[in-house]
Amino acid sequence: MRDCIIIGGGPAGLTAAIYLARYHLSTTVFDDHSSRAATIPISHNLAGFPEGISGRELLARMRTQLQRYKVQILAEGVSQLRKEQVGFRVLSNSGSMRARTVLLATGVTDRKPPILAERHDEAVAGGLIRYCPVCDGFEVTDKRVAVIGCGSRAFAEALFLRSYTTHVTIITPQEEHELSEIEVDRLRDLQIGLQKGPVKSIDPGRDAIRVATASGIGEFSSIYPALGSDARSKLAAVAGAELSENGCVIVDSHQRSTLPGLYAAGDVVVGLDQIGTAMGQAGIAATAIRNDLNEARPLAR
Repeated sequence: MRDCIIIGGGPAGLTAAIYLARYHLSTTVFDDHSSRAATIPISHNLAGFPEGISGRELLARMRTQLQRYKVQILAEGVSQLRKEQVGFRVLSNSGSMRARTVLLATGVTDRKPPILAERHDEAVAGGLIRYCPVCDGFEVTDKRVAVIGCGSRAFAEALFLRSYTTHVTIITPQEEHELSEIEVDRLRDLQIGLQKGPVKSIDPGRDAIRVATASGIGEFSSIYPALGSDARSKLAAVAGAELSENGCVIVDSHQRSTLPGLYAAGDVVVGLDQIGTAMGQAGIAATAIRNDLNEARPLAR
């Protein structure tokens, strides 16, 4: 029986593991290496790294730090999470394991535009496809950018990017833009372009990315897919925790879910999807786990 099992090896999961290890709690991390942070070419808004740092390097540094402590890291995913009379049972390909508490740090999966997976990953690595204007809007200052999406989601992202550049275009994946008249008028006032789909092809080049639609071909420095994301919260839901309307795990101010003993941190909960936010939530969750376990049975060495 472990004190805590962490499901997810991204910034939230690894931060929580460091905290829990330093609280002298037995901890196991299940890491299937699907963290969205690993796809970040370079982050410039994470404090303490003035030259920026790639997502992969950040995760590698966190794992190196974690090696100082007795934390078991299993390179596999979890197939099932069960609430038991005492604690939880976690099932994976290698068997099952029990823990008094579980921290879910599984993140989300971005919905991708129509492009081959290999070319998509190359474009992300080169900054031609970007998913987070909060993270890297600064990098597209005064450049030509396109938002791939429709409706209020694309509208909001285009308005956000308009504070960085005057060259913003919304390209809809299908023919209908699903924008209200008020939104269309607002785009016109801000000189934000609107190009109707469907999108025929997306072609990344060396320094630009081309998007072909029925009405022509546009060339941009970067495109931002505003197609939404899917929270990886199925394990929590099946175990009995409540989810929000968009599928995120509902938590309180200490990252406790509605299922006693189950905690969640990072992008899988509602909030600002940022590395710094995920790490902060992980520290809060780990401390709550420590204090809750201590209340149930005083911790002593």
